[in-house]
Amino acid sequence: MNSTLELMQQHRSIRSYQDKPIPADVLDAVLDAAWKGPTSINGQQVSLVVVQDTARRQQIAEIAGGQPWIAQAPVFVTLVVDFHKTRLGVEAAGAEQVIQDSVEGFAVGAVDAGIALGNLMTAARAAGLGVVPIGGIRRNPQAMIDLLQLPELTFPIAGVVVGYTDQDSSIKPRLPRESFVHHEHYQAAQLPEQIRQYDQTLAAYWQQIGRPDGLPWSANTAQYYQNVYFPEVAPVARKQGFGFDR
Repeated sequence: MNSTLELMQQHRSIRSYQDKPIPADVLDAVLDAAWKGPTSINGQQVSLVVVQDTARRQQIAEIAGGQPWIAQAPVFVTLVVDFHKTRLGVEAAGAEQVIQDSVEGFAVGAVDAGIALGNLMTAARAAGLGVVPIGGIRRNPQAMIDLLQLPELTFPIAGVVVGYTDQDSSIKPRLPRESFVHHEHYQAAQLPEQIRQYDQTLAAYWQQIGRPDGLPWSANTAQYYQNVYFPEVAPVARKQGFGFDR
């Protein structure tokens, strides 16, 4: 196995960071890994907003529901679905952009932001940095929009903390590989048993790392997915100019 594959298979989310700045050339190389990633139709409908200011990072930590590692690490990057940029290009070509009025538009923006996020995290870890992706900025997307001064037809879809690791974390076990990799067609029959086994595996993991409050996967997922846990996403996205009726 080469070093890149090994690095990617050893992913862990870091929530403890040193008070140490990232050299500008290292940070630029990490950001460029996201910039050079693929996008649908080469639309490049993703932008990054890089926050290093201490007070702004503290505000983001609060917006995300009280996540202190956002303020602790030296860099927070917000991945923005950006159809403001593409609209300027479409209008320069003498046409009218309508993709933002469709589910497809929001989906492709989110997918491309996810590709950029994956590239960025892999590059950061290859550079000796720790990372943790943050979806909690969608708890209050309007506050992020105001803080980052995002224009119409943009949306802060996710973020990532980047910095030098202070205390490392362990690798959390995953659902069985067979529940993730399906050959030729979706294999549904064994999923209930795979989930049952994983609930037991995860419960043992929580005990092993001294987290008796940790829940089995089923119960933890139910805590979130029995509700729409970030209900402001749709109304704020509509306010930003996105529609979901096509």
